[in-house]
Amino acid sequence: MFWVLLLLLAWAFAGTACARLCLTAVRSAAEDASGVPADGARDLTLYEAAFLSGGPARVADVTLVSMARERRLLLAHTGWATVVDPHGRDEMERSVIGAIGPEGQSRIAPVRARAAGAQAVRRLSDGLVRAGLAVPEGTGTTVGSAVRQVRAAVPVVVALGVTALLLPVPTGTPRLLVGLWFALPLTLTLSCLAIARFEAHPYSRWASPAGQRLLSALTGRPAGDERSFLTSVAVRGVRAIGEPRLRAAFTHRDQPWRE
Repeated sequence: MFWVLLLLLAWAFAGTACARLCLTAVRSAAEDASGVPADGARDLTLYEAAFLSGGPARVADVTLVSMARERRLLLAHTGWATVVDPHGRDEMERSVIGAIGPEGQSRIAPVRARAAGAQAVRRLSDGLVRAGLAVPEGTGTTVGSAVRQVRAAVPVVVALGVTALLLPVPTGTPRLLVGLWFALPLTLTLSCLAIARFEAHPYSRWASPAGQRLLSALTGRPAGDERSFLTSVAVRGVRAIGEPRLRAAFTHRDQPWRE
């Protein structure tokens, strides 16, 4: 009856993951219902939209792209950033210039990493958390993180079921029946994923439900101007850049950087 122990393990993985997803979804809905009305109708800044969509790294990306589009920063397709105008217009731009260093030139990869960890981004994050638009970093209580745990439980349940079916010793139970028993926790996890996809998608690591609503309002606005372009980069990342040479500056990987 060793397969029963494997079945109990499968139920433990599936049940824990699904219970966490359900509790997180309920908690998220409750927080959303008691959210902050004052922020319900406000517009997101470009940096706020970037943070809620992709976190600190996205804020660094959109700052680099904005400065490059205004010719105050040169981003070469070889993966180098060069300062043209050393006077940043806000603290995010000053963080990027500071991350490039006194020589005025640096690889883009370390610039993105340093700018993402700057105090300006931390202050932006704290403000969004206080406004109820962002999830506190490191809490691990977002619907997205719970969904990832359920996804991880699926292959675990499958592996345990296959192991039970391939046991060399007699199980005392028909193999088909053993497989059906393991199908139950597998069905539970897949059902939870399907419901979460229908009820809570898109999942966000950074934005609260209130923040996700504001992001959805951004994506519905007409495109065509510079602001719309930068907004699309803030929401979708560097893959939204239509200029091949500028996009190549972010994707260049031939020379990894070292501190």
